Amino acid sequence: MAKMASVNPFNLSDSEEEAERRPNETVDTERSPSDGAPGPPPGNPFSPPADAEPPSLLLSSNRTSPSGEGISASAAATSAMAGSAETRVSVDVIAAQLLRDQYILTALEFHTELLEAGRELPRLRDYFSNPGNFERQSGTPPAKDQVLGPGGPLNRAGSISTLDSLDFARYSDDGNRETDERVAVLEFELRKAKETIQALRANLTQALSNFSFVEPIRPLEKRALNFLVNEYLLKNEYKLSSITFSDENDDQDFELWDDVGLNIPKPPDLLQLYRSCGTPLPSPRDTADVSVGVDFLRLLKVVQELEYQISLLNNEKQNLAEQIKKLQWCVLECMSVKLSPAFQQALLSFCRMCSDSRLGAEVSRIADSEESVMLMLGRCLPHIVPNVLLAKRERMVAHLCQELIPLILCTACLHPEPKERDQLLHILFNLIKRPDDEQRQMILTGCVAFARHVGPTRVEAELLPQCWEQINHKYPERRLLVAESCGALAPYLPKEIRSSLVLSMLQQMLAEDKADMVREAVVKSLGIIMGYIDDPDKYSQGFELMLLSLGDPSERVVNAVHQVFIPAFAAWTTELGTLHTSLIPSLLARIEKLHTQGEHGLDEHKLHVFLSALQSLIPPLFAVVLQNAPFTSRVKLHGDIPAIEVTRFPRPASPLQDVATIIGSREMLSALLQLYDHQLEHEGTTGWESLLWVVNQLLPQLIEIVGRINVTSSTCVHEFSRFFWRFCRTFGKIFTNTKVKPQFQEILRLSEENVDASAGNGILTKATVPIYATGVLTCYNQEEDRKLLVGFLEDVMTTLSLSHAPLDSLKASFVELGANPVYHELLLTVLWYGVVHTSALVRCTAARMFELLVKGVNETLVAQRVVPALITLSSDPEISVRISTIPAFGTIMETVTQKELLERVKMQLASFLEDPQYQDQHSLHMEIIRTFGRVGPNAEPRFRDEFVLPHLHKLALANNSQSVENKRIDIATQLFEAYSALSCCFISEEVMVNHFLPGLRCLRADMEQLSPEHEVILSSMIKECEIKVENRAMSDPQGSMSIASSLVGEDAKTKFLSKMGQLTTSGAMLANVFQRKK
Repeated sequence: MAKMASVNPFNLSDSEEEAERRPNETVDTERSPSDGAPGPPPGNPFSPPADAEPPSLLLSSNRTSPSGEGISASAAATSAMAGSAETRVSVDVIAAQLLRDQYILTALEFHTELLEAGRELPRLRDYFSNPGNFERQSGTPPAKDQVLGPGGPLNRAGSISTLDSLDFARYSDDGNRETDERVAVLEFELRKAKETIQALRANLTQALSNFSFVEPIRPLEKRALNFLVNEYLLKNEYKLSSITFSDENDDQDFELWDDVGLNIPKPPDLLQLYRSCGTPLPSPRDTADVSVGVDFLRLLKVVQELEYQISLLNNEKQNLAEQIKKLQWCVLECMSVKLSPAFQQALLSFCRMCSDSRLGAEVSRIADSEESVMLMLGRCLPHIVPNVLLAKRERMVAHLCQELIPLILCTACLHPEPKERDQLLHILFNLIKRPDDEQRQMILTGCVAFARHVGPTRVEAELLPQCWEQINHKYPERRLLVAESCGALAPYLPKEIRSSLVLSMLQQMLAEDKADMVREAVVKSLGIIMGYIDDPDKYSQGFELMLLSLGDPSERVVNAVHQVFIPAFAAWTTELGTLHTSLIPSLLARIEKLHTQGEHGLDEHKLHVFLSALQSLIPPLFAVVLQNAPFTSRVKLHGDIPAIEVTRFPRPASPLQDVATIIGSREMLSALLQLYDHQLEHEGTTGWESLLWVVNQLLPQLIEIVGRINVTSSTCVHEFSRFFWRFCRTFGKIFTNTKVKPQFQEILRLSEENVDASAGNGILTKATVPIYATGVLTCYNQEEDRKLLVGFLEDVMTTLSLSHAPLDSLKASFVELGANPVYHELLLTVLWYGVVHTSALVRCTAARMFELLVKGVNETLVAQRVVPALITLSSDPEISVRISTIPAFGTIMETVTQKELLERVKMQLASFLEDPQYQDQHSLHMEIIRTFGRVGPNAEPRFRDEFVLPHLHKLALANNSQSVENKRIDIATQLFEAYSALSCCFISEEVMVNHFLPGLRCLRADMEQLSPEHEVILSSMIKECEIKVENRAMSDPQGSMSIASSLVGEDAKTKFLSKMGQLTTSGAMLANVFQRKK
């Protein structure tokens, strides 16, 4: 024992087996060191090496654990002590100790170094060549007292160790060791697997040396003969036969002899074998008995087992190939990780597929084997044959063509010849002359199924050329099929082709195609392309495509842009991080450029284009604000999440503009909204960069643009009002109250102390007032919101009136709000505030506002609210207030049909005309004449004949005696405008003779002295009217006529119109001369 204590562990010797080999030459070597199984006789040249593992151990999935019969460490140590008198520790003892203590990697390194030194140790060789030592059994772990091998089992991947499965299954299973340990073990296992394969090939080679002339051909013999036959065909120029032969044996590579699977040199070619066929061969019995000496039945069983294992491996290889294809499609179809699955699904829903019918389901699944082809033919032929027999009408022919689609697709998918596949796909795209919606959906469904089956390479090489060929087809239905195909195939194309060739095709069709439906499909396909594109360099091209499509003259194309293209493009820019840094600022810059270039007025169409695009970007902008908020990490989807109110967001133009779709789900959106409102109300916006950009940059720039637009342009006011309404409704009430309203209020400054009586408050005359009133203050309709709107309008009306500023901004607010009946009561409340105001200026303004409101208000409100207010103002102490009511009274006469109401209004107007106190009120007479000329053509005929025309006659007669020339000219000019407008009306003969003609003569008398050019036209009108009266007096008992219809002869009409066009009076009034009452 003392000697052993001083042993140098690094003084190594050979193993005990090596030490005992010389004195023990007669030891039985037919037993394996690991399991003791008897082996073949030592003289058998065909037996595998002693260290080779049985073939079935590696290939079988049912591996066994290491046997308990292995050499234990203590036995090895005892054997070593007995076998040598030297005091050095043998390498076998060290190996046993390492395996017992589970130092597997150290033992592996030790084994490798011994191999490199040429001193292989049987214990390590047997341990590392036994797969059972590395197999982790399924089920529960072994008990502590379970008998294990020398080192116990090492956990490793439980799948079959094949080269095909290494990349997919090796790293997915759990192990108890570190990654580097597993990698080292697996590398060693791979080397052993290659050695085993070589051993198996040697066994197969030796097994084939035993043959009988009466038994059928073996698989490996068949592979060897196939190789020789193919070689013979190629050498003798039978190339087509060689190709066909190769196709029929597609499981064999004829380029390499090594693929046959035998460890023998390539035999001579068929010609040499034929020439040496007369040479006698040894008999099978002699070969078996003398040369081989192997139990033939045993080897045959080995071959059968190996063939079975090969079939298992082939099945596993096929399964893994299918998994690889699925993974490739998953990678190919995977869109940006920032796009929600709901958004992806909504985007792809615009690809119009047809799979809910029998034929659609048949088209969507392509047969991939002989059996499935037979089943498909059995399903389809019963529907094809009857149509073939009855295919005389065009409708039946089209139905027959539809039934052929599954067969064409299946054949094109499985046919080995590229030329034939191209011809079949050409037939598919030309199958129907002008395919309708259903037929196009069927073809698209088939194309998508084809693309899923064959992969992106064949889609690019075989399907895209068919689309390119028909891009300029004369039938729009065929071009429509191309446009829809580009979108449907986008997920299955290589990304380089998707962002180059396909994008260019669609861009060309958008710019050149004349059919609206084709351009609409192009825009939708472009949207799908934008959802899959991943090249940042294509951003500028996408932006230009958006502007080009927004400017399309077709409304359906523009709708498709807002429904599909802009949401998809916004989603891509969100991923790039350029939505609020590039896309929205670019649109704002173009709107500002319109203001600088609009010397002769703003281009309202372009403003609509840019502003509508901005409006479609509001939902994705809000989604960016939510997704980049400080509270996103605190979102919890479990528990009670309140439902989102139906009216929380404006109704989206499409599912892609729904904020819930962009975010991913309504549950996620609801949770985010809760935190969003809490953050705004209690925690503020510090560190919230996306929201700070909206508040500090976007809003101020928009408000500045609004202050520069023309307030008289109802279109511009309406567009901006609608934009701000959707913007505020999307961002919420708290955001509107705390971020939007304060910025407007700071600019407007509505307090009366700030009113400059001489110049007025400039900003109150701009479009900021109507846009704030109609776009911001109307977003929410609760009581406090309505009070705020009423107070704002009252303040604006008061401020503008007291500062003598133009009322255009207030009028624009009333026109925009008056278009919605919900606000009629509110506007009447505002006007009543003006009616009872202490300032006459405010009362005048209120009276003029009634004119704008009357046309849209129902007659009940007119009778109950409007007329009483106007009658109150008509008796106002200030004459200017009374005069201001005349236009509103005239509008009531033009629009209302209630007789009692009309009588009240008529009495009030009569009091203005007949009361002596108004006899010398020049401004009142001017307002009445102007009102009569405006409402007379559309008023009730009785009111026009009995009230309007007689009073115009009186005013014209009184004007003849007017001594003040300026007043006389004003009245005459206004009368000329009124008579020109009334000349289009049908006037009875009595009124014509008693009032219309006398009034014209009085007016001509004034114009002879004041305006000779007007006198010429009036003379022509009077002459034609007199001729008409004379000619129709007997023939027309009704006596109904109009000056416009009394102009006999084309020359008279031309003369009248030419002279009317030479006048410098109001063109707007003269333009209505020949418009009849509708």
